[in-house]
Amino acid sequence: MSHLQGCLCPQHLLQGLVNQGQRDNRLELHQVSVMSALMDGVYEGEMTLAELFGKGDFGLGTFNGLDGELIAFDGEAFQLRSDGSARPATGDQKTPYAVVTFFEPQLTLKVDSPVSRRALHHDIDEQIGSANVFCAIRIDGHFNRVKTRTVVRQVPPFRPFTEAVKQQPIFDFSHATGTLVGFRSPDFIQGIGVAGYHEHFITEQRQGGGHVIDYHLQQGSVQFGIISRLVVHFPKGEDFRHANLTPAFLDRDIRRAEH
Repeated sequence: MSHLQGCLCPQHLLQGLVNQGQRDNRLELHQVSVMSALMDGVYEGEMTLAELFGKGDFGLGTFNGLDGELIAFDGEAFQLRSDGSARPATGDQKTPYAVVTFFEPQLTLKVDSPVSRRALHHDIDEQIGSANVFCAIRIDGHFNRVKTRTVVRQVPPFRPFTEAVKQQPIFDFSHATGTLVGFRSPDFIQGIGVAGYHEHFITEQRQGGGHVIDYHLQQGSVQFGIISRLVVHFPKGEDFRHANLTPAFLDRDIRRAEH
């Protein structure tokens, strides 16, 4: 039984995209670098947040040196730090990996009964109706619990991501009101991006948050919309040029690190 109040069948949702016409360019997903580069320790990027937000003002990512998690929405961007705190991000900060869009939700639904992350993802999957499309997601509400992590800032020589996350602090936000920003990506994108759900959270007071490991939503609103195009901006540095982007256990390592 779905916890989402409302229904829009996949055919109508996709037809809505066709009718967008000239607005279709706002359904692009812009990504800085690729996830396999981050996994291999490419933690320094060239793109500033000011440049990034010219391509999309809603999304998530990280900062140079893995110095915290990025979350952006409503014209604001925040740096979620390894001590569990949050602070406004600045335009001159750079990112080695980020994913942004101009958020255009095709559907807003209400959650009026408690639901787990896994169950809510199942409901969203049913509404979308296809495993082969990208989806941007925003959840505003009251969470019984949000479990997050934030990697500690790294210094050269950089370790692979799987090593860096072994020391990541874990935080539990109990009875917290806040906003969750995320993307659902198809399995075929693994290594380019993160397959499945990738979500970041920040409290309503903008005082804390992080990369989401799990949550339990008490009540709130869920907005989501399909993305029509993916644009990847590849780094130009030597570390990217010489990175191992096709390691033997890439899928396993990303799932362990991100989920």
